[in-house]
Amino acid sequence: MSNTQPEQPVLRAEALRKHFPVRGIGTSGVVHAVDDVDLDLHAGRVVALVGESGSGKSTIARLLAQLMPLTAGRIVLDGEDATVHNRRAFRRYVGRVQMIFQDPFGSINPIHPVRYTLTRALRIHRGRLRGRELEAALDELLERVQLTPTARYVDKYPHELSGGQRQRVAIARALAANPDVLLADEPISMLDVSIRLGILNLLKDLRDRLKIAILYITHDIASARYFADRTMVMYAGRIVETGDSESVTQDPKHPYTQLLVRSAPDPDDLEARAHGARGEAPSLVNPPSGCRFNPRCPFATELCRTEVPPLLEVGEGRQAACWGYSERPDRPKVTDVLEVLGERPGLDTVAGAPYSTNGGTEAST
Repeated sequence: MSNTQPEQPVLRAEALRKHFPVRGIGTSGVVHAVDDVDLDLHAGRVVALVGESGSGKSTIARLLAQLMPLTAGRIVLDGEDATVHNRRAFRRYVGRVQMIFQDPFGSINPIHPVRYTLTRALRIHRGRLRGRELEAALDELLERVQLTPTARYVDKYPHELSGGQRQRVAIARALAANPDVLLADEPISMLDVSIRLGILNLLKDLRDRLKIAILYITHDIASARYFADRTMVMYAGRIVETGDSESVTQDPKHPYTQLLVRSAPDPDDLEARAHGARGEAPSLVNPPSGCRFNPRCPFATELCRTEVPPLLEVGEGRQAACWGYSERPDRPKVTDVLEVLGERPGLDTVAGAPYSTNGGTEAST
């Protein structure tokens, strides 16, 4: 980040939109995967993108990594349009913006040792290193991700490593480019619960030491509070709430965010499992008009069903896409969503997500 423009984001997404065409016999239309999303990533800061499966989070990561073309919108890197149009521009871009994929078992080639994986990344981004210079660079990468002593890991194959160690190798491969931005697409969801915190602490250390901007995509809003500076909540392709992580998780404003936060099991309120939103997540081929949460929202009015709410100010640095916080006379009256829904014994869903065997929900795992 420039010293003369300390507030300028390293990477900015402006009105991102991604629609996938639906093709088949007797079918037509598009899947509205992402609609009009704005996002800023600053050096040394973490933004968490939280939501249910199918809400569009991973699509945003792939758009920002430019692994798929935009339907509309713009990607800006250090204040300049960064949309790539050829292989050379793409290589320059990935030297600045790297992605960490969800599955470390699938993102690393199983037939090559760690040495090959990291050497290839180093030579792509730093030139054809050889001899001692290459060995020093390999040691540096493994030390950065806390795989020490490095000699124990550099010649191992992926099947000889644990899930957490594989993810550290994947992070080391991304760091070979000395990137300014890391796009972490659910980097801990495939890992054992006992080692997830170690990966988050590693990413925090990289953020603090290297001043890398990080986009952290997750189902787990609790980890967003622990790890991220800001949290953005996504529902059915749109951002519904954004703000500092502490405020969003402790005092959620949007009805969907309220349900998402409270979907985490509370040992002091076991009856909370009986609370939840009615209905199912909407079809993104034919999304509801107006607010996309309106079919499941207990506060929805005709306004919510006909007009798309903008992100409205609901506090310092906080916004929610809910007409209940507007000044319009026909606005809905928004209160605590659980008080309105009340207790519904026998219901096995919270925020539309089925309970998992560990007592949580899909939205909190």
